[in-house]
Amino acid sequence: MSNRVGIIGWRGMVGSVLIQRMQAENDFDGLDVTFFSTSQAGEPGPALGGAARPLQDALDVDTLREMDILVTCQGGDYTKKIHPQLRASGWTGYWIDAASALRMNAESTIVLDPVNRPVIQAALDRGDKDFIGGNCTVSLMLLAVHRLIEMNWVDWITSMTYQSASGAGAAQMKELVRQMAQIGERAGTAAADPQYPVLEVEQHVSDLLRSADLATDHFGAPLAASLIPWIDRAMDNGQTREEWKGQAEANKILALDPPLPIDGQCVRVGAMRCHSQGLTIKLKQDIPLTDIEAAVRESNPWVRVIPNEKSATLAGLTPAAVSGTLDIAIGRLRKMTLGPDYLTAFTVGDQLLWGAAEPVRRMLNIVLGRV
Repeated sequence: MSNRVGIIGWRGMVGSVLIQRMQAENDFDGLDVTFFSTSQAGEPGPALGGAARPLQDALDVDTLREMDILVTCQGGDYTKKIHPQLRASGWTGYWIDAASALRMNAESTIVLDPVNRPVIQAALDRGDKDFIGGNCTVSLMLLAVHRLIEMNWVDWITSMTYQSASGAGAAQMKELVRQMAQIGERAGTAAADPQYPVLEVEQHVSDLLRSADLATDHFGAPLAASLIPWIDRAMDNGQTREEWKGQAEANKILALDPPLPIDGQCVRVGAMRCHSQGLTIKLKQDIPLTDIEAAVRESNPWVRVIPNEKSATLAGLTPAAVSGTLDIAIGRLRKMTLGPDYLTAFTVGDQLLWGAAEPVRRMLNIVLGRV
C-alpha cells in the first residue's frame, strides 16, 4: 500500500513518546511522513522520514484527506471534531488514535496486539479503518494477565489501581512536582534534623496540604503526600468512568462473549508515569501457582514475573524500577486465604509506553505490513 502518513499531536506528552519510540525502532525509514499542527501550520516541521517540510494545518480536512494513514495523539476533542468530517468527505484511510473518543464505537477496534492480534486482523480483513489505543490501565492489566483469561481460568477480576500523574496529563505531572517542592520547602529543614520531633514535621506537611497555598489548580486536591480516590466523571451506578472502562474495554479488546466481570476502584497516586494495580482474581478452579506463573511468563515477551520475595519486589516491582521501560512487571503472586481458587497479584507498567504510545506505534506498523 501507499505509505503517506500524517502525524498529529506529536509535540504533546504521548506524541513525544511515540516519536521517540518510532525513532528508536527506525519506523521512519521508507515512510512519506507529513507532520500536522493545530497552531503552527507553515512553520518548519521535524526532519523525520525525509527532509524537513512545513507543518500542515491539522484542521484542514482537504490536506488530511491526502494521507493514507493518520496517526493522532491530539486528544479527544480533536478527534470528535475532525474524524466525522473526514469520513463524511469520503476519506477511506486508516485512522489510528491514542484518544478515547472512538474506542467504544462499533466501527472501532481497540488495539493491543500482543493481546488481541487476531481481533485486529479480523477487523483489517473486514475492511475496518478505525484503530484506537485502549485505556492505559486496562492495557497494562491485560498485558500482565491476558494468558490466564485465554486459558479460561478466570471467573472475575477486581483491580485496585494506583495511577500515576501522567495519566491525567502534562500539567498535572508538573503540578505534582510543584506540590513536592512546596512540601520540601515547608518541612525539608525540619525533616533533615534528626532531633526535630517527627510529629511536628508531619504537622508542617498536613497544614500545607489543608491550606490554600498548595498548588491544586489541576488536580483539585493534594496528590503529593496524599492520594485521590476518584478518576474521571461519575457514572449512574456509582462507578467512575475510569472504573467502568475496566470491564467495558477489556471485553472489547479480547472480544469476549459472555463478558468477563471486572470492577474495582481507581486511585490517583504520586507516581510520575507508571500505573500499578493490585489484582484479586477469582479462578474457576484450583490451579497450581507454578502453572499460573508459567502461563504468565509465556504470555508475551514484555512480562516480567517478579518472585514473591521482599528483595525482588523492592528491586523490580515498583514505578521507580519500571518507568521508561517496556517491561510489564507482575509479582506478589500467591493464593489468598479466601481459598485456593483466589489469586492475588500486583502489576506495574509505564503509562506513556504500553499504556499509550506503543500500541499506536505498533498498529501503524501492522497497517504498513511491517509486523
